[in-house]
Amino acid sequence: MNLLSIGGSDPSSGSGIQGDIRAFSSLGAHCLSAVTAVTAQNTSMFGGVEPVSPGILGEQIKCIMADFDLAGIKIGMVYNQDIIKVIHRTIRKTGIPIVVDPVVRSTTGGVLLERQALKSYKKLLVPLATAITPNQEEAGILAGVRSHAKAARIIRDMGAKNVIVTGIKKGGKISDYILEKDAHRTISDTLIRGTNRGSGGVHSAAVLFCLASGHGMCDAARFAKQAAHESIKNAIKHGRGLPITDTAPATRRLLGAIHRIMDARGISGLIPECQTNFVHSGPNPKNTGDVLGVAGRIVRVGNHTVMAGQVRYGGSKHVASALIAASKKFPQLRAAANIRYSESVVSAAKAAGMRVSVYDRSREPESAPSTISWGIKSAVSGIKRPPDIIYHTGGWGKEPMIMVFGITPDAVAEKITRLIDT
Repeated sequence: MNLLSIGGSDPSSGSGIQGDIRAFSSLGAHCLSAVTAVTAQNTSMFGGVEPVSPGILGEQIKCIMADFDLAGIKIGMVYNQDIIKVIHRTIRKTGIPIVVDPVVRSTTGGVLLERQALKSYKKLLVPLATAITPNQEEAGILAGVRSHAKAARIIRDMGAKNVIVTGIKKGGKISDYILEKDAHRTISDTLIRGTNRGSGGVHSAAVLFCLASGHGMCDAARFAKQAAHESIKNAIKHGRGLPITDTAPATRRLLGAIHRIMDARGISGLIPECQTNFVHSGPNPKNTGDVLGVAGRIVRVGNHTVMAGQVRYGGSKHVASALIAASKKFPQLRAAANIRYSESVVSAAKAAGMRVSVYDRSREPESAPSTISWGIKSAVSGIKRPPDIIYHTGGWGKEPMIMVFGITPDAVAEKITRLIDT
């Protein structure tokens, strides 16, 4: 998937074009870029900004559009009226998702949108937006009101199809307000105290990635909220000033492990009839919405495998439920995948020193709300160390299956590759 980021250069790589490259890459997309301005800043201070010429910006965008099939465009820092006019002129007829992420000032204090450019911004850029993602302060500047709900309606009336106002703090919560046509909803999470660089960019990048992947606005907003929250939680202090968000590390880890098993010769022989899913969670997942998985499957195509779907929270039900059940007794287990059952695979796992457990589906009580949750709970009830593998031999109309568990996605991938060719 090719996604174009139009915005300013940040030499600290916390935000701007460099931040988008990190964010889109972590989601498995290829990030193309068109630079609107060059800034001098780091994690502690802002030194200055110089916009590029309108001519060279237009040429950057035209060159990209002539060579690449774009799935979506993100617009970040634009700085002045001339930049805004060029962007509007070159992308207004693309017909692909466009996410507008208003950038008014940097977290280190620099002004990134000239005051006299605000009118052009509202008239020319806001109507291009499939979604616009201002934080609460930026929404107030655009709309001229303090209420985030009123601001969202005013911005929608400027022409934006969907509006997400981010960073609404109340008590110990931080919320996003989503206005989708005439419907609105609020998504909240625990407030992480402190200031960082890059979380707004992560959020808007995740929104575009989901929209370009064909997901609806509600799913995109939820995924972006989770991605941004995780990036803040995992922020790293690389310099002497503000910490920089670590872009979707869980997604990156899971995608890396998925590609590792997909690239392994002979992996197609371990893909079951129902195909494979691969999941990863943070500590103490409560429901499948807390677990990253493939929204689709890893499928066998001849002697090869392909990932049919994107990685997102709530992408898996069955394998995610298995991981949740196992982690209740063994919290260190954070990843799992299902593979084809055979006696030879189970024997090879035991021969390799893996800890193997089993459950019998015929003993499942009728009152059990979930077969997989009951089965995993049954399999771990009598063991003291976390299992590498849990399997069952099937039942009426049910395919036998092996679940592989590990503390990381890489650990699961390593176990699976050891079982190939058995």
